Amino acid sequence: MSRLVPFEATLEVRDACLCLHVQRAARALARRFDEALRPVGLTHGQFSLMMALNQPRSPTLGAVARLLAMDRTTLTAALKPLERDGLVSIQAAPDDRRSRLLTLTGKGLEVLASAVPIWRDTHAAIEAGLPRAWPDALRAGLLALS
Repeated sequence: MSRLVPFEATLEVRDACLCLHVQRAARALARRFDEALRPVGLTHGQFSLMMALNQPRSPTLGAVARLLAMDRTTLTAALKPLERDGLVSIQAAPDDRRSRLLTLTGKGLEVLASAVPIWRDTHAAIEAGLPRAWPDALRAGLLALS
């Protein structure tokens, strides 16, 4: 049987695919942040989610889903362990019972306060390991894609 896709195409994707390289980098960054945040019992995803809830007024599930570019079902699943651990409260909105408001609990705020310095230190160490102009250029490029 002959190849329908030449091996050279595999090499092209390996070497040039932006999606593949962003995914690989994201997994490597996620591992670093997961390891750093382990002492406070959070993953990088939970930290980002809790930071999205750290607002003057409780955001809705839909607003947080849009902010994090997640679908509502995935966000709901991500919230369950945080709610179970007493870090997040999910309540029906008083003006629209179909809408859900997401609030950090007192315990959630304490955990998040412990996590922020860890995130800052880890983030600074990662940026320090990159050429000087890269962090800002990378942020700008990624924002342009999203």
